[in-house]
Amino acid sequence: MSPGYDREGYDNTNMADGQDMDESERNRRLGDFLRLRRARINPETDGLGNARRRTTGLRREEVASLAGISTEWYIKLEQRRGASPSLATLNGIARALRLDQAERLHLLALAGRTVPSSACSASVPDTLRMIVKDMAQPTYLPNRCWDVVAWTQAAVDLLQADFAAMSVDDRNTLGWMLTDAGARYLFGEGWEDEARRMISLFRTTCDLYDDDRALLKQVARLKAQGAHFERWWRQHDIGAPRSGAKRLRHSVRGDLTVLFSTFQANDDLGLNLAAYMTVL
Repeated sequence: MSPGYDREGYDNTNMADGQDMDESERNRRLGDFLRLRRARINPETDGLGNARRRTTGLRREEVASLAGISTEWYIKLEQRRGASPSLATLNGIARALRLDQAERLHLLALAGRTVPSSACSASVPDTLRMIVKDMAQPTYLPNRCWDVVAWTQAAVDLLQADFAAMSVDDRNTLGWMLTDAGARYLFGEGWEDEARRMISLFRTTCDLYDDDRALLKQVARLKAQGAHFERWWRQHDIGAPRSGAKRLRHSVRGDLTVLFSTFQANDDLGLNLAAYMTVL
């Protein structure tokens, strides 16, 4: 049995003697959500037969069996008795109730749990990929590891970074900023400030998802690429994404001022659209 968990997989490390009003309300909503989602399930589609039932939907014991937990613990959840289920238990219940991704995340939130999406996914929703491809302004789409997974030709022209010609491992904006001579020339005197700003944002993500193997692998890779990352990483600066302006020294277009902002994708919260607009 893992430390902090009882035999049913419930986290007991943070249980208080009493509940405040917020926790009580959350338990009430959790119970209501489970009961209503249980009621909408058609037992025949789950191979549970069409035995006579007094109510629609699955019985509590059926949900518990499908989720791999005891009926007693599932009843506690529906009856709002303050149990704190583990992630494994909640995921089992989500599968049993056929919850989609949005409903699963809602279940976790009601239970006081959050789980990050895959940190460094290389996949891009088709709709988002088509939108990026059709954009006229410099735009690219990095994941949480800062790997560029979609981009416009305008972004290649502005940054003078040929993402298509790079290997998948090298198609990373942090690695590009820290090791590419073209990036250093493009940002000129502002290169160090921009590089450190980017590292502080990446540090924030890594500390939030500190057990993600893909992020840990990316940190090791960046450390191996040069001393700048290692030195600035040790300073533990933390940043938050903000819109703003950057001064660029373009080898063809001369000195430029560009406005920039980032937007989180609804389909995958690990994807952030970075968009630029030239003002000078």
